[in-house]
Amino acid sequence: MCWWSPAGGTQTMTLMEEEHWHALPESPSPAAMLDMPGAASYAARLAKIQYPLPSTVWRTSISVVIPARNEAENLRWLLPQLATVDEVIVVDGESADGTEDVVRALCPRATFIRQRPQGKGAALRAGFAAATCDVIVMLDADGSMDPLEIDTFVALISRGFDLVKGSRHSCGGGSEDLTFIRRLGNRLFVRLANALYRTGWSDLCYGYIALRRTALDRLRLHSNGFEIETEICVHAVTAKLAVAEVPSYELNRRSGVSSLHPLRDGWRVLKVLLRNRLRQRREVARWVINTQPIEQAALEAADG
Repeated sequence: MCWWSPAGGTQTMTLMEEEHWHALPESPSPAAMLDMPGAASYAARLAKIQYPLPSTVWRTSISVVIPARNEAENLRWLLPQLATVDEVIVVDGESADGTEDVVRALCPRATFIRQRPQGKGAALRAGFAAATCDVIVMLDADGSMDPLEIDTFVALISRGFDLVKGSRHSCGGGSEDLTFIRRLGNRLFVRLANALYRTGWSDLCYGYIALRRTALDRLRLHSNGFEIETEICVHAVTAKLAVAEVPSYELNRRSGVSSLHPLRDGWRVLKVLLRNRLRQRREVARWVINTQPIEQAALEAADG
């Protein structure tokens, strides 16, 4: 088991620790607890306590945002698996394969947004703006992301993280869909991002991400293409959000052809990494310049 956070870097549970974890004694059963000394009086005190209903206080509501363009066949597989999600938002880029009909038939409660095709980033930003739940989960429409992993992402959000990103290259993760070129490019971008932002990520260009809706304003997103995934991650670091990385297994696209262009989209990812880092340095320099007169005035006042 492993995860990453800005405070502690990559956290990994070793095999020995996992064996020790699983070897820990289980809690006694309710029947056994009733046989313990003083159990009757303790149970009587507990019975007087009015506990809040988990569904009204502790439950985290989930919005799933799905950008789609001509993904009708893949949505036939994906949408039925989102029955337990509170809100489903499909942002469609003028599909010509009956995507809207599939969404209406299989998920009538879904919010369907029509949008001129501008790219994955534009579609996600439109979905984020329409989301109303506590946590937003990004899912690709091609069936490459397993909806069963949503609970893992949301569990870490519930533990206090602002953003949780999936990793195909951490322990327990993997991919059936990565080509050699995409794998190589992703590895180079991961190393560059870790060097520029002092992170410990194992994956970067992967869009299985969950985040608090309240964190959206701090992310200041504006990308329109596939680089939105990288922008979310680096802006989260810049905004000092609590970020976790969890293993995720990427499946093969179920049907159709991806619209990702490695060279074009790789260049956009590189620009996001460098532009955001340069903006960080300019903001630091501006802050230093603005604080110097204040410090100088304070010193002069102290001397006087």
